Amino acid sequence: MTAPDNGVHITSFGYGHDAPPAAHLTVDLRVHFRDPHVNPALRHLTAHDPAVRDAVLSTPGIPHLIAALAETVAAYRAGPTPAPITVAIGCAGGRHRAATVATALADRLHGMDIPATVAHRDLHRPVITR
Repeated sequence: MTAPDNGVHITSFGYGHDAPPAAHLTVDLRVHFRDPHVNPALRHLTAHDPAVRDAVLSTPGIPHLIAALAETVAAYRAGPTPAPITVAIGCAGGRHRAATVATALADRLHGMDIPATVAHRDLHRPVITR
């Protein structure tokens, strides 16, 4: 999927399913941020479920990361050559952290009057057995 003219396209994905998509910015959430997958009550849910979103967005560092990513996207857009920007956000399976952060980033960008689209590449895929 392409970004809107001079807009942003964000893709969430799971490293455990396939290689990261091509992007200007790729963010790997696997090591530094708590994984809802470890909680059996959340494991089979997705970012569509409020309990998963709450767990991810209350993780220390995540709100700051989302704000910093929005500012980074704004910096790209401030450059002298207008062009679409692609952002890829990954976690282990693409069902919890990546999808939640991608959606929250798009919401933040919309609040900054920056057009953004989101695609969740692996949200529909089965839970990765670890």
